[in-house]
Amino acid sequence: MQSRLEHINLTVSNTINAAAILGDIFDWQIRWQGPAKDNGHTIHLGGNDTYLALYSHKDKHYTTNNHKTITKLNHIGIVVEDLAEVEQRVIAKGFIPHNHGNYEPGRRFYFNIEDNVEIEVVSYG
Repeated sequence: MQSRLEHINLTVSNTINAAAILGDIFDWQIRWQGPAKDNGHTIHLGGNDTYLALYSHKDKHYTTNNHKTITKLNHIGIVVEDLAEVEQRVIAKGFIPHNHGNYEPGRRFYFNIEDNVEIEVVSYG
């Protein structure tokens, strides 16, 4: 069996807000939610095979970082069937799509949710 990515654990300032935004845009469901490490809160959001584990804690720590910072998550890539439909959902949520591009074999755009988490949306159709 080939290995596969099951989940990514991402610290956000508000798990409930992040889950609502991403759930609406990508039609994802909450698989589980509850107490987490160090009295934090986690929501597992996604589908049957893969998910994002969104973690938050009342003791928040922010740092200045960018794509050159070691261990910085640069973006999360999400494959969709209808790129235009998802872009309209992104806009309806008040986010600004940017960096549109066509490349072999697909098309893509990016947007940033709260906490400056960058999402790449790609379609290979």
